[in-house]
Amino acid sequence: MEQLLQVGVITQTHGVRGEVKVFPTTDDAARFKKLKHVMLDTGKETLPLEIESVKFFKQFVILKFKGFDNINDIERYKRCPLLVERENAVPLEEGEYFIADMIGMKVITDEGENFGILKDVMETGANDVYMIEHPSEGEVLVPAIKECILDVDIENRQMKIHVMNGLI
Repeated sequence: MEQLLQVGVITQTHGVRGEVKVFPTTDDAARFKKLKHVMLDTGKETLPLEIESVKFFKQFVILKFKGFDNINDIERYKRCPLLVERENAVPLEEGEYFIADMIGMKVITDEGENFGILKDVMETGANDVYMIEHPSEGEVLVPAIKECILDVDIENRQMKIHVMNGLI
């Protein structure tokens, strides 16, 4: 399982005093108010950052990090993900999973046949949609509803689905 989970992505700077606009990739953007630290993934290294202040603007979170007091200090981190350690993640409800833990898991049918590999999760308004790479059909979209998704076993990295008529 992933030990670092993404909670947002720096989209651009905000003002000249080192603040950044962050697009939240977490279900609960208000969680930034409780966060004291995040990890910045530069692509080459992971830097620990201390959050100094949090504001909200439209769909963005405006963050100020301790030690970054100038636009020039923070500008190079545009498009970099912000991560938290698993122990600082939001607790999950029954039947909820971190997307990072699901990507790459094997998908089988309720008849025991190999259906493919989970490649991505699309978050839509009504329900999530799982993008599964099928061995012969290519990309197949499966709605994350109880009629289709029968079991998700994170430890064994396997999902069991029911293939409804018209799905393929």
